[in-house]
Amino acid sequence: MIHVYLDDYRPTPTGFTAALDAASCITLINEQEIDVLSLDYDLGWGQPTGLEVVNHLVESGRYPRKIYLHTSSPSGRDQMHHLLSQHAPAHVVIHGRAMPDELLARIASEQA
Repeated sequence: MIHVYLDDYRPTPTGFTAALDAASCITLINEQEIDVLSLDYDLGWGQPTGLEVVNHLVESGRYPRKIYLHTSSPSGRDQMHHLLSQHAPAHVVIHGRAMPDELLARIASEQA
């Protein structure tokens, strides 16, 4: 089981697999079992957004165990959170914020 961090700009936290765009994130979702998925919304001018990844989760039914929305876009966060809240199974934990430092530290220590 892996942890995935979707962002085209911010550095990928230790212990996470980087997805720099929506397409690579969707590939990881299709090919791997994911524990923690952290999503950005804006992924570069004219590029698909994190909402496309959320749409894929809904359409495919392949959900991680936990989803964090670390985007700095309030409207993007709202759109992703709304869609996930409507469609994600009850066992999926959705956080409308960035991952807490304690979680980042725990995942990083698992890689040591």
